[in-house]
Amino acid sequence: MTPLPTAVAVPAAPLTVAAVQAEPVPGDVAGNAASAARLVRHATERGARVSVLPELFLPAYHLPTLAADPAGTDVAADAAGGVDDPRLDPLREAARDGGGAVVVGAAVRHPDGRRTISALLVDRAGAVRVGYDKQQLWSGERELFVAGDRGATLLVDDWRLGLGICYDGCFPEHGRAAAVDGAHGYLCSSGYLVGSEHRRDLYYAARALDNTMYVVFANLVGGAHPWRFNGGAAVYDPEGRPLARGADTGEAVLVVTLAPEALAATRAAHCMLLDRLPDQGSTRSALPA
Repeated sequence: MTPLPTAVAVPAAPLTVAAVQAEPVPGDVAGNAASAARLVRHATERGARVSVLPELFLPAYHLPTLAADPAGTDVAADAAGGVDDPRLDPLREAARDGGGAVVVGAAVRHPDGRRTISALLVDRAGAVRVGYDKQQLWSGERELFVAGDRGATLLVDDWRLGLGICYDGCFPEHGRAAAVDGAHGYLCSSGYLVGSEHRRDLYYAARALDNTMYVVFANLVGGAHPWRFNGGAAVYDPEGRPLARGADTGEAVLVVTLAPEALAATRAAHCMLLDRLPDQGSTRSALPA
């Protein structure tokens, strides 16, 4: 098997990122965009070049509202994936003023009629486009949305950052696909409900260690039963240790600098990406006891 060349290639300079936990208002895209802009400004003032906000942050993760008012909760994408929605202007300005890219969750209506749970990318010039459509839909999401059909990697300077949304991160294959594509980190916008704290903290630490890459986990917080979310936003190092973690309640902007030397040292010591087999066991033996 050809070795993975990017398993030992690391960026030349550090990258400062922000993982956000916050509570949006169901259905209020304009108000939530303004809140996102405030949070992004807080992150970029502390040096963040990339800020990651939670899943469906712009309309809020509230399925009854998303079902009742798709016209009001969705943003429309053009054929090239661009998004031109004046409700997002504060967020565009915050990205442009602070010189930092933003990944933020949205419900997106595509020209072909598809409706997806997506990660919007607001680039450093303030342009907005659809960066990634969630591939692994969870539970009632399947009644409202269709799944994406491809992964995506965000390029920031010489850092490669895979994109995932919530339930995607529960599948080791999803993070591994990003790592095989050369990702140094994995950005996950999420919405974990109260009661899932053990899984929330385990999945993303495991994705980091599985793939010897940083993980930036943003999460919703607050809300009303049964849509109450549990915060715990975090940034994990390439061995799965939390470099920063938010509380289970309350708003937080966690700003962390990702270090190339830590990435290189971890990948030199733990060579899973280089040592992985092309076939992990589709041919198996049965052993009667």
